[in-house]
Amino acid sequence: MNQPFKPAISATGSLRRRLIVQLLVIAALLSVVLYVSVSTFARQAAETTQDNILEASAAAISEAARAERDQVFLDIPYSALSMLGAVSEERVFYRVMVDGVTITGYADLPAPEVPPKLRRPSFETTVFRGDEVRVVATVRRITVADETVRLTVLVAQTRAGLAAISLRISIAAAAVGIGFFLVSGTLSWFAARNALRPLDLLAQSVARRGAHDLRPVRSDAPSELVPLLVALNSFMDRLRASLMRTEEFIAEAAHRVRTPLATVRAQAEIALRSVKQPHNRQTMREVIRAVDESSRSAGQLLDHAMVTFRSDNLARTEFDLEELARDTIRGIGPTADLKDIAIRFSAEAGLGKVKGDAILVQSALRNLLDNAVKYSPEESTIEVAIARKGRTARVSVRDQGRGFGDGDVERLKGRFDRGTNVADVVGSGLGLTIVDEVARAHGGSLDLASNERGNGACVFLTLPLA
Repeated sequence: MNQPFKPAISATGSLRRRLIVQLLVIAALLSVVLYVSVSTFARQAAETTQDNILEASAAAISEAARAERDQVFLDIPYSALSMLGAVSEERVFYRVMVDGVTITGYADLPAPEVPPKLRRPSFETTVFRGDEVRVVATVRRITVADETVRLTVLVAQTRAGLAAISLRISIAAAAVGIGFFLVSGTLSWFAARNALRPLDLLAQSVARRGAHDLRPVRSDAPSELVPLLVALNSFMDRLRASLMRTEEFIAEAAHRVRTPLATVRAQAEIALRSVKQPHNRQTMREVIRAVDESSRSAGQLLDHAMVTFRSDNLARTEFDLEELARDTIRGIGPTADLKDIAIRFSAEAGLGKVKGDAILVQSALRNLLDNAVKYSPEESTIEVAIARKGRTARVSVRDQGRGFGDGDVERLKGRFDRGTNVADVVGSGLGLTIVDEVARAHGGSLDLASNERGNGACVFLTLPLA
């Protein structure tokens, strides 16, 4: 039996996987950008907040300074330092100077390298007593004894709390980035699946078609798939036209060959009657046999081409299988009578109708009966019966001939395959092939077995009922 064609296709990767990977790479890059952006922005916001509080604390201390009796007096307001302590458990340092001379606070607290200006404080991060601190310096002019002096206030705060806040923010940003990546990955999978779904549907639509279904694909598709559909339909149009030309050529060739062969056979039979020499008569018999084989092959090639063509556009009409079988038996009757073969027919009552192509089914029945007559001995009997089996009609043909011989009987359904015990009988090896193709086109089956009632073969053709 012929094996189905399996094209050797080498997959170079999954388009869906490639799309998902690209989307995941983009999501990963966006997650990194999100993490860096959030961390940087949060760190800058925290530093700005600390600078603003330091500036407010220094301004409060500066505003508390006053000049009395040619001196500058300063009472550090509680609120000036408490606002820094309220932010976190940080250490706070301060230093107040008049014209560069420290009047209170930590005398060794360094001032920023960039000196402050009026209404423009100066900030700097430095190390003081083993800790990293943020220092702000503000300047204010005070009049003392008709003399203007420069009052400079330094306030510093350690940065451990800011580092802890930055770490928490970085962890939160990392969690957000990972969450964004996971959500993006899930959405990327769904997006890739939905984007490629029309391609999957198109592939399924084409895969569900029969082996000979070359109708154009008519379905809505995204604009990117339109060129593929146009090319596919164009290819199937060309292929269908080529197959039709081939079938028409076979049918025409079989028709044109069969008629001259019939004439040659008739003339050979006439010549056989007039030939007296034994070796000449044997030669004429071989000629007649060759003509019979050629005529039968041409006829079955025509039947096979017709079956192939009609299977592509299978008719779906209801017909009476019993009546069709009787007509086929009447048509094969003269051939059976030449060998004194009796054909017995029986049908189960209330069988019902079969839905399909009556012409194809009749061709299948004709080939079954023709095989049975051809391989049966003279004065034998062929039994044809139709019975209901579930929702199917089963046609059985039993003969008393040679049977199927040795070997796998399933291979006899293949084209040009014949049994090992029929080499001396004219045949083309297409009869059972035609029957099998008709059965499969109708959703039925063809089964071959030995005749359980004696010598011969038994063939079962099963067709679904309407």
